[in-house]
Amino acid sequence: MALGLLCLSLVLLGALQTQAQDSTPNLIPAPPLLRVPLQPDFQDELFQGKWYVVGLAGNAFNKEENSQFKMYATTYELNEDNSYSVTSTLLRNQRCDRWIRTFLPSFQPGQFNLGNIERYPGIQSYTVRVVATDYNQVATVFFKKVYKNREFFKITLYGRTKELTQELKENFISFAKSLGLTDDHIIFPIPIDQCIDE
Repeated sequence: MALGLLCLSLVLLGALQTQAQDSTPNLIPAPPLLRVPLQPDFQDELFQGKWYVVGLAGNAFNKEENSQFKMYATTYELNEDNSYSVTSTLLRNQRCDRWIRTFLPSFQPGQFNLGNIERYPGIQSYTVRVVATDYNQVATVFFKKVYKNREFFKITLYGRTKELTQELKENFISFAKSLGLTDDHIIFPIPIDQCIDE
């Protein structure tokens, strides 16, 4: 009897695992980096400073689920070795949350890899690529990570201020769609003052 129950339990567990795997959404494949533009003649000292996250697009975003997503700020601080200390500040559960990462320069100016990657369990690779920027108003940055053998990518529209022109937002939408994303994968976070202006 006990053996029969054990076998039944294992069969049910297998069925639940299969069902859980089937319910995982199919991700739009991440584009190869060669398809993602890179800011020509990238100037790392001009890129540093505070940026507001004005737009987000990615293969794991869902407009409906993220419709109340709040704006956050990310500050790039250039180090002597040409890496960046990157601090993101956001409001989460009425508290200010900060997380700090290091972006190490890659073989191409404007492309970076996550430093201390072993501190992030499950992440196999993490690449950051500055697609385009004018340094003083707007920037578009592409992020690609491999997490537990799955490829995730996102595109961030940064602004030095919380508001960007409609034209800049439309350019961002067009770029996101050129990489296979749809309107459902593109969000514009709600501007806030708490935490991100400190």
